[in-house]
Amino acid sequence: MAVFELTGEALAQSEFKAGTARRDITPKESVPMWGYGDRHDALSQGVLDPLYADALVIQAGGQSKLAIVGLDLGRSPSEASLQRIRQRIRTAAGIEYSIIAGSHTHHGPVMELTDEPGKGRGRFDASIRYYKEMEEAVIAAILEADKKLVPAKFATGVVKLDGFNRNRHTKIEPKPSDHDLSVMRFDDYNGKTISILVNFTAHPTTIQSSTLKFSADYVGALKNSVAESTGAGVIFINGAAGDQSTNGVVNRDYQAYGQSLGKEAIKLANSLSPQEVAKPSLQVREERFKYSSRTDFNNPVVRGLFEKAFFPELIPNFVDEYADGVRPRLTVALLNNEIALIGASGEFFSNHAIRLKERLRVKQTFFFGYANGYHQYFPTIEAVAEGGYGADNTVSPVEVGAGEQMMNSALIWIYRMLGKIK
Repeated sequence: MAVFELTGEALAQSEFKAGTARRDITPKESVPMWGYGDRHDALSQGVLDPLYADALVIQAGGQSKLAIVGLDLGRSPSEASLQRIRQRIRTAAGIEYSIIAGSHTHHGPVMELTDEPGKGRGRFDASIRYYKEMEEAVIAAILEADKKLVPAKFATGVVKLDGFNRNRHTKIEPKPSDHDLSVMRFDDYNGKTISILVNFTAHPTTIQSSTLKFSADYVGALKNSVAESTGAGVIFINGAAGDQSTNGVVNRDYQAYGQSLGKEAIKLANSLSPQEVAKPSLQVREERFKYSSRTDFNNPVVRGLFEKAFFPELIPNFVDEYADGVRPRLTVALLNNEIALIGASGEFFSNHAIRLKERLRVKQTFFFGYANGYHQYFPTIEAVAEGGYGADNTVSPVEVGAGEQMMNSALIWIYRMLGKIK
Protein backbone atom coordinates (compact mmCIF):
# COMPACT_ATOMS: atom_id res chain seq x y z
CA MET A 1 0.00 0.00 0.00
CA ALA A 2 1.23 3.48 -0.85
CA VAL A 3 0.29 6.38 1.39
CA PHE A 4 -0.40 9.55 -0.62
CA GLU A 5 -0.22 13.10 0.65
CA LEU A 6 -3.98 13.33 1.20
CA THR A 7 -3.66 12.33 4.83
CA GLY A 8 -4.20 14.39 7.95
CA GLU A 9 -6.85 16.08 10.02
CA ALA A 10 -8.22 19.46 11.02
CA LEU A 11 -9.08 19.94 14.67
CA ALA A 12 -12.51 21.32 15.52
CA GLN A 13 -12.52 25.10 15.50
CA SER A 14 -15.24 27.67 15.03
CA GLU A 15 -16.79 27.65 11.57
CA PHE A 16 -18.85 25.37 9.38
CA LYS A 17 -19.47 26.64 5.86
CA ALA A 18 -20.85 25.33 2.57
CA GLY A 19 -21.04 26.52 -1.02
CA THR A 20 -22.19 24.99 -4.29
CA ALA A 21 -21.91 25.56 -8.03
CA ARG A 22 -22.36 23.72 -11.32
CA ARG A 23 -20.94 23.67 -14.84
CA ASP A 24 -22.12 22.07 -18.07
CA ILE A 25 -19.73 19.28 -19.14
CA THR A 26 -21.60 18.01 -22.19
CA PRO A 27 -19.15 17.33 -25.06
CA LYS A 28 -19.47 19.86 -27.87
CA GLU A 29 -18.14 17.45 -30.51
CA SER A 30 -18.94 13.88 -31.47
CA VAL A 31 -16.88 11.42 -29.43
CA PRO A 32 -17.03 7.69 -28.56
CA MET A 33 -19.50 6.87 -25.78
CA TRP A 34 -18.75 5.12 -22.49
CA GLY A 35 -20.26 2.05 -20.92
CA TYR A 36 -21.57 -0.36 -23.55
CA GLY A 37 -19.06 -2.53 -25.41
CA ASP A 38 -21.44 -3.22 -28.29
CA ARG A 39 -21.07 0.39 -29.42
CA HIS A 40 -17.34 -0.11 -30.03
CA ASP A 41 -16.01 3.23 -31.34
CA ALA A 42 -19.33 4.62 -32.65
CA LEU A 43 -19.48 8.39 -32.21
CA SER A 44 -22.16 10.28 -30.31
CA GLN A 45 -25.03 11.77 -32.31
CA GLY A 46 -26.37 14.55 -30.14
CA VAL A 47 -27.84 15.18 -26.69
CA LEU A 48 -30.92 13.89 -24.89
CA ASP A 49 -30.20 16.00 -21.83
CA PRO A 50 -27.09 17.89 -20.68
CA LEU A 51 -24.30 16.55 -18.49
CA TYR A 52 -23.19 18.56 -15.45
CA ALA A 53 -20.47 18.81 -12.85
CA ASP A 54 -22.13 19.67 -9.53
CA ALA A 55 -19.72 20.83 -6.82
CA LEU A 56 -20.12 21.16 -3.07
CA VAL A 57 -17.35 22.66 -0.94
CA ILE A 58 -17.45 22.18 2.82
CA GLN A 59 -15.26 24.09 5.27
CA ALA A 60 -15.30 22.50 8.70
CA GLY A 61 -13.16 24.12 11.37
CA GLY A 62 -10.33 26.48 10.52
CA GLN A 63 -9.29 26.43 6.87
CA SER A 64 -9.74 22.72 6.10
CA LYS A 65 -11.96 22.20 3.08
CA LEU A 66 -13.45 19.22 1.29
CA ALA A 67 -14.77 19.39 -2.28
CA ILE A 68 -17.40 16.82 -3.26
CA VAL A 69 -18.19 16.74 -6.98
CA GLY A 70 -20.87 14.68 -8.69
CA LEU A 71 -20.25 14.23 -12.42
CA ASP A 72 -22.78 13.08 -15.01
CA LEU A 73 -20.13 10.76 -16.42
CA GLY A 74 -19.61 7.02 -16.47
CA ARG A 75 -16.61 7.31 -14.17
CA SER A 76 -14.49 9.91 -12.45
CA PRO A 77 -11.65 11.53 -14.41
CA SER A 78 -8.49 9.64 -15.29
CA GLU A 79 -5.56 9.72 -12.88
CA ALA A 80 -3.77 12.46 -14.82
CA SER A 81 -6.93 14.60 -14.97
CA LEU A 82 -7.67 14.02 -11.29
CA GLN A 83 -4.23 15.18 -10.25
CA ARG A 84 -4.38 18.29 -12.46
CA ILE A 85 -7.77 19.20 -10.96
CA ARG A 86 -6.52 18.63 -7.43
CA GLN A 87 -3.39 20.70 -7.96
CA ARG A 88 -5.37 23.62 -9.34
CA ILE A 89 -7.93 23.73 -6.52
CA ARG A 90 -5.19 23.34 -3.93
CA THR A 91 -3.21 26.25 -5.35
CA ALA A 92 -6.16 28.53 -6.07
CA ALA A 93 -8.34 27.89 -3.02
CA GLY A 94 -6.40 25.83 -0.49
CA ILE A 95 -8.73 22.86 -0.99
CA GLU A 96 -6.64 19.89 0.12
CA TYR A 97 -9.29 17.19 0.03
CA SER A 98 -11.65 16.12 -2.74
CA ILE A 99 -14.06 13.34 -3.66
CA ILE A 100 -14.81 13.54 -7.38
CA ALA A 101 -17.25 10.85 -8.51
CA GLY A 102 -18.99 9.81 -11.68
CA SER A 103 -22.69 8.96 -11.57
CA HIS A 104 -21.94 5.98 -13.85
CA THR A 105 -24.31 6.99 -16.63
CA HIS A 106 -23.70 4.84 -19.71
CA HIS A 107 -24.55 7.79 -21.93
CA GLY A 108 -21.50 9.92 -21.29
CA PRO A 109 -18.21 10.12 -23.24
CA VAL A 110 -15.37 7.60 -23.14
CA MET A 111 -12.87 8.82 -20.53
CA GLU A 112 -9.83 6.56 -21.02
CA LEU A 113 -8.21 7.77 -24.25
CA THR A 114 -4.90 9.67 -24.11
CA ASP A 115 -2.93 12.05 -26.32
CA GLU A 116 -0.53 9.42 -27.66
CA PRO A 117 -0.25 7.52 -30.94
CA GLY A 118 -2.37 4.39 -30.92
CA LYS A 119 -4.09 5.47 -27.71
CA GLY A 120 -6.37 8.18 -29.04
CA ARG A 121 -4.31 10.79 -30.82
CA GLY A 122 -5.13 11.12 -34.50
CA ARG A 123 -8.43 9.21 -34.48
CA PHE A 124 -10.13 10.67 -31.43
CA ASP A 125 -8.67 14.16 -31.05
CA ALA A 126 -12.13 15.48 -30.13
CA SER A 127 -12.02 13.27 -27.01
CA ILE A 128 -8.59 14.65 -26.09
CA ARG A 129 -9.92 18.18 -26.45
CA TYR A 130 -12.95 17.29 -24.34
CA TYR A 131 -10.87 16.08 -21.40
CA LYS A 132 -9.23 19.49 -21.09
CA GLU A 133 -12.61 21.22 -21.33
CA MET A 134 -14.06 18.88 -18.71
CA GLU A 135 -11.15 19.52 -16.33
CA GLU A 136 -11.55 23.28 -16.65
CA ALA A 137 -15.29 23.03 -16.02
CA VAL A 138 -14.81 20.89 -12.90
CA ILE A 139 -12.18 23.27 -11.57
CA ALA A 140 -14.43 26.27 -12.28
CA ALA A 141 -17.36 24.66 -10.46
CA ILE A 142 -15.23 23.89 -7.39
CA LEU A 143 -13.66 27.36 -7.27
CA GLU A 144 -17.04 29.06 -7.64
CA ALA A 145 -18.47 26.89 -4.86
CA ASP A 146 -15.51 27.89 -2.70
CA LYS A 147 -16.14 31.59 -3.35
CA LYS A 148 -19.77 31.11 -2.36
CA LEU A 149 -18.94 29.58 1.04
CA VAL A 150 -21.27 30.88 3.76
CA PRO A 151 -21.87 29.83 7.37
CA ALA A 152 -24.20 26.84 7.23
CA LYS A 153 -26.47 24.68 9.30
CA PHE A 154 -26.36 20.96 8.63
CA ALA A 155 -28.48 17.81 8.81
CA THR A 156 -28.37 14.29 7.41
CA GLY A 157 -31.00 11.61 7.06
CA VAL A 158 -31.60 8.19 5.59
CA VAL A 159 -34.66 6.17 4.61
CA LYS A 160 -34.95 2.70 3.11
CA LEU A 161 -36.82 2.56 -0.18
CA ASP A 162 -38.53 -0.56 -1.48
CA GLY A 163 -39.02 -1.12 -5.19
CA PHE A 164 -36.40 1.26 -6.55
CA ASN A 165 -33.39 -1.03 -6.92
CA ARG A 166 -32.58 -4.73 -7.02
CA ASN A 167 -29.64 -7.13 -7.06
CA ARG A 168 -28.97 -8.03 -10.69
CA HIS A 169 -26.15 -10.50 -10.01
CA THR A 170 -26.87 -13.26 -7.53
CA LYS A 171 -29.38 -16.08 -7.85
CA ILE A 172 -28.97 -16.97 -4.17
CA GLU A 173 -31.56 -15.78 -1.66
CA PRO A 174 -31.67 -13.50 0.18
CA LYS A 175 -30.29 -11.16 -2.46
CA PRO A 176 -28.44 -8.21 -0.90
CA SER A 177 -29.50 -4.72 -1.96
CA ASP A 178 -28.58 -1.40 -0.44
CA HIS A 179 -31.97 0.32 -0.28
CA ASP A 180 -30.69 3.40 1.58
CA LEU A 181 -31.60 6.81 0.21
CA SER A 182 -29.28 9.15 2.09
CA VAL A 183 -29.30 12.94 2.11
CA MET A 184 -27.15 15.78 3.39
CA ARG A 185 -28.84 19.17 3.67
CA PHE A 186 -27.04 22.49 4.10
CA ASP A 187 -28.98 25.68 4.96
CA ASP A 188 -27.70 29.21 5.42
CA TYR A 189 -28.47 31.08 8.62
CA ASN A 190 -31.52 32.69 7.00
CA GLY A 191 -33.07 29.27 6.46
CA LYS A 192 -32.44 29.06 2.71
CA THR A 193 -31.28 25.64 1.54
CA ILE A 194 -27.84 25.96 -0.07
CA SER A 195 -27.26 22.41 -1.16
CA ILE A 196 -28.68 18.91 -1.00
CA LEU A 197 -26.47 15.88 -1.56
CA VAL A 198 -28.33 12.72 -2.60
CA ASN A 199 -26.70 9.29 -2.25
CA PHE A 200 -28.49 6.27 -3.77
CA THR A 201 -27.38 2.98 -5.29
CA ALA A 202 -28.47 1.89 -8.78
CA HIS A 203 -26.92 1.63 -12.23
CA PRO A 204 -27.96 4.54 -14.49
CA THR A 205 -28.51 2.19 -17.44
CA THR A 206 -32.17 2.76 -18.23
CA ILE A 207 -31.52 3.96 -21.81
CA GLN A 208 -30.71 1.40 -24.50
CA SER A 209 -27.17 1.24 -25.85
CA SER A 210 -28.29 1.96 -29.43
CA THR A 211 -29.19 5.51 -28.38
CA LEU A 212 -26.01 7.41 -29.20
CA LYS A 213 -26.97 10.62 -27.43
CA PHE A 214 -25.63 12.04 -24.22
CA SER A 215 -27.78 11.79 -21.12
CA ALA A 216 -27.41 11.88 -17.35
CA ASP A 217 -29.99 9.06 -17.32
CA TYR A 218 -32.31 9.03 -14.28
CA VAL A 219 -29.81 11.09 -12.28
CA GLY A 220 -30.51 14.23 -14.32
CA ALA A 221 -34.25 13.97 -13.76
CA LEU A 222 -33.70 13.33 -10.06
CA LYS A 223 -31.49 16.42 -9.66
CA ASN A 224 -33.89 18.59 -11.66
CA SER A 225 -36.82 17.53 -9.46
CA VAL A 226 -34.99 18.27 -6.21
CA ALA A 227 -33.62 21.59 -7.48
CA GLU A 228 -37.01 22.79 -8.73
CA SER A 229 -38.67 21.93 -5.43
CA THR A 230 -36.02 23.29 -3.05
CA GLY A 231 -34.08 25.91 -5.01
CA ALA A 232 -30.88 24.24 -3.82
CA GLY A 233 -27.82 23.07 -5.67
CA VAL A 234 -28.10 19.28 -5.96
CA ILE A 235 -25.23 16.81 -5.95
CA PHE A 236 -25.84 13.14 -6.72
CA ILE A 237 -23.33 10.44 -5.75
CA ASN A 238 -23.95 6.79 -6.58
CA GLY A 239 -23.27 4.06 -4.03
CA ALA A 240 -21.89 0.51 -4.19
CA ALA A 241 -23.82 -0.21 -7.37
CA GLY A 242 -21.74 -3.04 -8.86
CA ASP A 243 -24.61 -5.49 -8.51
CA GLN A 244 -27.50 -3.03 -8.27
CA SER A 245 -29.88 -2.01 -11.06
CA THR A 246 -32.99 0.12 -11.15
CA ASN A 247 -36.29 -1.62 -10.49
CA GLY A 248 -40.03 -1.10 -10.72
CA VAL A 249 -42.53 -0.34 -13.46
CA VAL A 250 -40.96 3.05 -14.22
CA ASN A 251 -37.47 1.76 -14.90
CA ARG A 252 -38.00 1.82 -18.68
CA ASP A 253 -38.60 5.57 -18.52
CA TYR A 254 -35.53 7.24 -17.07
CA GLN A 255 -37.30 10.58 -16.58
CA ALA A 256 -40.18 9.03 -14.65
CA TYR A 257 -37.85 6.92 -12.54
CA GLY A 258 -35.66 9.92 -11.70
CA GLN A 259 -38.66 12.05 -10.83
CA SER A 260 -40.07 9.33 -8.57
CA LEU A 261 -36.75 8.96 -6.78
CA GLY A 262 -36.47 12.74 -6.62
CA LYS A 263 -39.83 12.95 -4.82
CA GLU A 264 -38.48 10.60 -2.16
CA ALA A 265 -35.32 12.70 -1.80
CA ILE A 266 -37.40 15.87 -1.47
CA LYS A 267 -39.58 14.26 1.17
CA LEU A 268 -36.54 13.18 3.16
CA ALA A 269 -34.76 16.53 2.81
CA ASN A 270 -37.87 18.43 3.89
CA SER A 271 -38.17 16.25 6.98
CA LEU A 272 -34.75 17.34 8.21
CA SER A 273 -34.05 20.30 10.51
CA PRO A 274 -30.53 21.59 9.89
CA GLN A 275 -28.79 22.76 13.04
CA GLU A 276 -25.73 24.84 13.80
CA VAL A 277 -22.65 22.62 14.05
CA ALA A 278 -21.29 23.13 17.57
CA LYS A 279 -17.86 21.57 16.94
CA PRO A 280 -17.11 21.43 13.23
CA SER A 281 -14.21 19.21 12.24
CA LEU A 282 -12.82 17.37 9.26
CA GLN A 283 -10.44 14.43 9.17
CA VAL A 284 -9.42 12.86 5.87
CA ARG A 285 -7.20 9.96 4.89
CA GLU A 286 -6.55 8.59 1.43
CA GLU A 287 -4.43 5.73 0.12
CA ARG A 288 -3.92 3.83 -3.11
CA PHE A 289 -3.76 0.09 -2.63
CA LYS A 290 -1.94 -2.36 -4.86
CA TYR A 291 -3.35 -5.74 -5.88
CA SER A 292 -2.42 -8.33 -8.44
CA SER A 293 -4.55 -8.53 -11.59
CA ARG A 294 -6.63 -11.55 -12.59
CA THR A 295 -6.49 -10.32 -16.21
CA ASP A 296 -3.23 -10.37 -18.16
CA PHE A 297 -3.54 -7.46 -20.57
CA ASN A 298 -0.03 -8.17 -21.86
CA ASN A 299 -1.18 -11.51 -23.28
CA PRO A 300 -1.71 -10.94 -27.04
CA VAL A 301 -4.73 -13.24 -27.09
CA VAL A 302 -6.35 -11.40 -24.17
CA ARG A 303 -5.58 -8.03 -25.76
CA GLY A 304 -7.06 -9.18 -29.04
CA LEU A 305 -10.28 -10.28 -27.38
CA PHE A 306 -10.63 -6.96 -25.54
CA GLU A 307 -9.86 -4.97 -28.70
CA LYS A 308 -12.61 -6.85 -30.49
CA ALA A 309 -15.06 -6.40 -27.60
CA PHE A 310 -14.38 -2.66 -27.31
CA PHE A 311 -12.01 -0.93 -29.77
CA PRO A 312 -8.24 -1.01 -30.26
CA GLU A 313 -7.29 2.45 -28.95
CA LEU A 314 -8.83 1.75 -25.55
CA ILE A 315 -6.80 -1.32 -24.68
CA PRO A 316 -3.28 0.19 -24.53
CA ASN A 317 -4.67 2.65 -22.00
CA PHE A 318 -5.96 -0.25 -19.88
CA VAL A 319 -2.51 -1.85 -20.13
CA ASP A 320 -0.93 1.38 -18.85
CA GLU A 321 -3.45 1.64 -16.00
CA TYR A 322 -2.74 -1.89 -14.77
CA ALA A 323 0.98 -2.08 -15.58
CA ASP A 324 1.83 -1.98 -11.89
CA GLY A 325 -1.13 -4.06 -10.73
CA VAL A 326 -4.62 -2.85 -9.88
CA ARG A 327 -4.24 0.28 -7.73
CA PRO A 328 -7.64 1.41 -6.39
CA ARG A 329 -7.98 4.52 -4.28
CA LEU A 330 -9.81 4.68 -0.95
CA THR A 331 -10.78 8.08 0.43
CA VAL A 332 -12.22 8.27 3.94
CA ALA A 333 -13.49 11.41 5.67
CA LEU A 334 -15.01 11.94 9.11
CA LEU A 335 -17.13 15.08 9.23
CA ASN A 336 -17.95 16.72 12.56
CA ASN A 337 -16.83 13.55 14.33
CA GLU A 338 -20.06 11.76 13.42
CA ILE A 339 -20.60 11.49 9.63
CA ALA A 340 -18.45 9.00 7.70
CA LEU A 341 -17.81 9.45 3.98
CA ILE A 342 -16.27 6.47 2.19
CA GLY A 343 -15.13 7.01 -1.41
CA ALA A 344 -13.89 4.08 -3.50
CA SER A 345 -12.62 4.03 -7.09
CA GLY A 346 -14.73 1.29 -8.61
CA GLU A 347 -17.99 -0.61 -8.83
CA PHE A 348 -18.22 -2.20 -5.40
CA PHE A 349 -20.91 -4.81 -4.79
CA SER A 350 -23.64 -3.65 -2.43
CA ASN A 351 -22.75 -5.98 0.44
CA HIS A 352 -19.48 -4.10 0.87
CA ALA A 353 -21.43 -0.93 1.74
CA ILE A 354 -24.16 -2.72 3.69
CA ARG A 355 -21.68 -4.48 5.96
CA LEU A 356 -19.55 -1.38 6.40
CA LYS A 357 -22.57 0.65 7.50
CA GLU A 358 -23.47 -2.06 10.02
CA ARG A 359 -19.95 -2.10 11.46
CA LEU A 360 -19.34 1.65 11.54
CA ARG A 361 -21.00 2.92 14.68
CA VAL A 362 -21.37 6.54 13.65
CA LYS A 363 -24.41 8.73 13.18
CA GLN A 364 -24.51 8.07 9.42
CA THR A 365 -22.29 6.57 6.73
CA PHE A 366 -22.30 7.61 3.08
CA PHE A 367 -20.71 5.24 0.57
CA PHE A 368 -19.53 6.94 -2.62
CA GLY A 369 -18.73 4.65 -5.55
CA TYR A 370 -16.91 5.56 -8.78
CA ALA A 371 -14.90 8.10 -6.77
CA ASN A 372 -11.40 9.46 -7.39
CA GLY A 373 -10.57 6.96 -10.12
CA TYR A 374 -12.07 3.88 -11.72
CA HIS A 375 -10.79 0.32 -11.35
CA GLN A 376 -13.81 -1.64 -12.55
CA TYR A 377 -15.78 -4.15 -10.45
CA PHE A 378 -15.08 -5.13 -6.83
CA PRO A 379 -17.26 -8.17 -6.12
CA THR A 380 -17.51 -9.78 -2.71
CA ILE A 381 -15.66 -13.05 -2.16
CA GLU A 382 -18.89 -15.04 -2.23
CA ALA A 383 -19.92 -13.29 -5.47
CA VAL A 384 -16.67 -14.42 -7.12
CA ALA A 385 -17.36 -17.96 -5.89
CA GLU A 386 -20.82 -17.83 -7.45
CA GLY A 387 -19.53 -16.36 -10.72
CA GLY A 388 -21.40 -14.30 -13.26
CA TYR A 389 -21.05 -10.84 -14.77
CA GLY A 390 -19.35 -8.35 -12.50
CA ALA A 391 -17.60 -11.10 -10.57
CA ASP A 392 -15.58 -12.59 -13.46
CA ASN A 393 -12.14 -11.36 -14.47
CA THR A 394 -13.28 -9.86 -17.77
CA VAL A 395 -14.70 -6.85 -15.90
CA SER A 396 -13.15 -7.40 -12.47
CA PRO A 397 -9.38 -7.71 -12.85
CA VAL A 398 -8.64 -7.07 -9.17
CA GLU A 399 -7.60 -10.02 -7.00
CA VAL A 400 -10.26 -11.80 -4.96
CA GLY A 401 -10.86 -10.24 -1.54
CA ALA A 402 -9.60 -6.75 -2.42
CA GLY A 403 -12.94 -5.13 -1.65
CA GLU A 404 -13.13 -6.71 1.80
CA GLN A 405 -9.59 -5.57 2.58
CA MET A 406 -10.37 -2.00 1.57
CA MET A 407 -13.57 -1.92 3.62
CA ASN A 408 -11.66 -3.19 6.66
CA SER A 409 -9.17 -0.37 6.14
CA ALA A 410 -11.99 2.18 6.02
CA LEU A 411 -13.41 0.75 9.24
CA ILE A 412 -10.08 0.97 11.04
CA TRP A 413 -9.36 4.49 9.79
CA ILE A 414 -12.70 5.85 10.99
CA TYR A 415 -12.32 4.25 14.42
CA ARG A 416 -8.85 5.73 14.67
CA MET A 417 -10.20 9.16 13.76
CA LEU A 418 -12.79 8.70 16.52
CA GLY A 419 -10.05 7.75 18.97
CA LYS A 420 -11.54 4.32 19.50
CA ILE A 421 -8.47 2.49 18.14
CA LYS A 422 -5.00 3.71 19.03
